[in-house]
Amino acid sequence: MTAADVSEVRSWMDESTSLFIGAIDRLSDASFNNPSELPGWTIAAVVAHVHFNAEAIRRLLHWAQTGIETPMYASGETRNAEIETGSVLPASDLRSLVRESADQLATDAEGLGVPAWATPVVTAMGRTVAASEALWMRTREVAVHAVDLGAGISFGDIPAGVTRRLSMEIVAKRAGNEGASIAAWLTGRGDAPVLEPWL
Repeated sequence: MTAADVSEVRSWMDESTSLFIGAIDRLSDASFNNPSELPGWTIAAVVAHVHFNAEAIRRLLHWAQTGIETPMYASGETRNAEIETGSVLPASDLRSLVRESADQLATDAEGLGVPAWATPVVTAMGRTVAASEALWMRTREVAVHAVDLGAGISFGDIPAGVTRRLSMEIVAKRAGNEGASIAAWLTGRGDAPVLEPWL
């Protein structure tokens, strides 16, 4: 990414984070135990996940800043355990944690120099990407999960640049197994395919 690209995605991340925080502000503490729009996840679990995701993205930025290899998670089991532990915390604690980690991530991103954004880092899925990709990874998480909270946020509220890039990414990812049904639908020649959540 160029410096301009990094700046654009940073703005998407900040705006999407504000949507997420605004959504949880509209929810009562009691509702954190309710199911979210993400099948099998409570609202508390989604909030816990978004908090720990910020910490994981911060580890990638630390890697880029220092050159010290700092994986997002020690293992998949560690990631799952974090979410499970976080999902039973009091709503007030989760509200504080998700705000604090988002603020700390924004500070880390602000302090990262332009050359560092090109540093190769490794995602939780094992992909080697430039550190700048971490900003998009975070943007995607907070934007989609803001909708998952069921607090009145829709995809229409997400920055247009985010939904455009997200749509292209989803089609590319799905095309391998579901390309025919997606193509039929997008060209007005078939019904909308039934897709399982992937994020």
